[in-house]
Amino acid sequence: MATSSVTATGFSSSFHGSWGSSINGEDYYTMVTKTKPNHVRFGNPLRSGPMMGNVNEGKGLFAPLVVITRNIVGKKRFNQLRGKAIALHSQVITEFCKSIGADQKQRQGLIRLAKKNGERLGFLA
Repeated sequence: MATSSVTATGFSSSFHGSWGSSINGEDYYTMVTKTKPNHVRFGNPLRSGPMMGNVNEGKGLFAPLVVITRNIVGKKRFNQLRGKAIALHSQVITEFCKSIGADQKQRQGLIRLAKKNGERLGFLA
């Protein structure tokens, strides 16, 4: 990187080339050839399947308890119980919003917040 400074006698710089050589000539040709892509790819990018799941899988305060319970009860029954618990919690949030006079948008925000907190605490592990 070129450095420059202002002195009492004028402007001095450590740049020792010319602007013309960096735009014309070999430097320009080198710059253009380096910016061209070596290959062009068509089609869809490769993907490794659907990205469903919890980013905090196995993390959180309650994650070990959730995993042990899922292993004891079985995955199918565990998911049924979890679905019922989530539905019940959503109903509680809805009733709370009705009692304080919150609108639909605020209710949805509270349900999203509850989901994020559940992920962080490990309930969705």
